Amino acid sequence: MTKTTLIIGGARSGKSSHAIELARRASPAVLFVATAGAFDEEMKQRIEEHKRSRPATWRTLEVQTNVGNRIRQEIGEARVVIVDCIALLVSNVLGQHYRADKGAGELKALEKAVTGEIGELIECFRQVKASFIVVSNEVGTGIVPADRMTRLYRDLLGKANQMLAQQADEVFLMVAGIPLAMKKGRSS
Repeated sequence: MTKTTLIIGGARSGKSSHAIELARRASPAVLFVATAGAFDEEMKQRIEEHKRSRPATWRTLEVQTNVGNRIRQEIGEARVVIVDCIALLVSNVLGQHYRADKGAGELKALEKAVTGEIGELIECFRQVKASFIVVSNEVGTGIVPADRMTRLYRDLLGKANQMLAQQADEVFLMVAGIPLAMKKGRSS
């Protein structure tokens, strides 16, 4: 039986570590979907650190957008798919579509682009015969950002997280490395 798990929490809360541990227990056949881009030296180091933390036998798919379609193309024999992370995926979509000089209609276009990307991923959950472990950042517990772009990002990531949580069989909130079950569904 397949299931979808959403792991959400703040930066350095243990989200990725928990996702890796759940996947290790579930199957040796894992596809790790990395949405980060190595755009600077510090990010390259972070990516390398993440790679070292997971088994070398796992396959890795590095993709910044169109994640659901790429998973369908690359699933192979994987029984578990980790998507790490939605926060970067939303950032990638915004990077492709955001233009500071656009007017009010831009918000609707950006929301459509983000919800389309997340909808495509949710459709992939339904079509692919594998369990999914999805990692995302919680953005709703901080202060209201001072600038328009950051508020827009927070709002769109919050919407993406809600869409995923509604579809997930289980949701964990990570706090200081401790998983708190927020939604407990069926087990596989």
